[in-house]
Amino acid sequence: MRAAPLVDGAIAGAVGTVALNVMGYLDIAARARPASSTPEETVRRLAEAAHVDLGPEDRAATRRSGLGPVLGYATGIAAGAAFGLLAARRRVPLPIAAGVLGGGVMATTDGSIAALGVSHPRTWRPKDWLADIVPHLAYGMAAAATWKRLRPPSRHGR
Repeated sequence: MRAAPLVDGAIAGAVGTVALNVMGYLDIAARARPASSTPEETVRRLAEAAHVDLGPEDRAATRRSGLGPVLGYATGIAAGAAFGLLAARRRVPLPIAAGVLGGGVMATTDGSIAALGVSHPRTWRPKDWLADIVPHLAYGMAAAATWKRLRPPSRHGR
């Protein structure tokens, strides 16, 4: 198997993650809401589960604030790479690719935070769901468009 679909997918995932973050920051600016503590709390819970000491609390807090966004990028890039492998030999229509990518990342992140006890999506209000869905749709659309651009028709089906 050639590495190109994996690399193209990872690039598409990175572009999608940028779009997701931009949408999230625009939401923060538009609604004047504080940034979410979910990424840092997710890192805290993962470190605890893995028995990883992040150091004294002042340093641990700083490490969590740095590792939270890195975890988000890792998730977005890995999802793009996985999509690249799955879609390497298929022609996936853009709307379906966007839905699979955005929905897949949303399910992964929301499932993870629920499993770790960081947040419970069943308790979210409609505005909370909207604040989660819109950035993930942006991820899906940007990642799918990038995938399509990187995989011209002459390379499909290989």
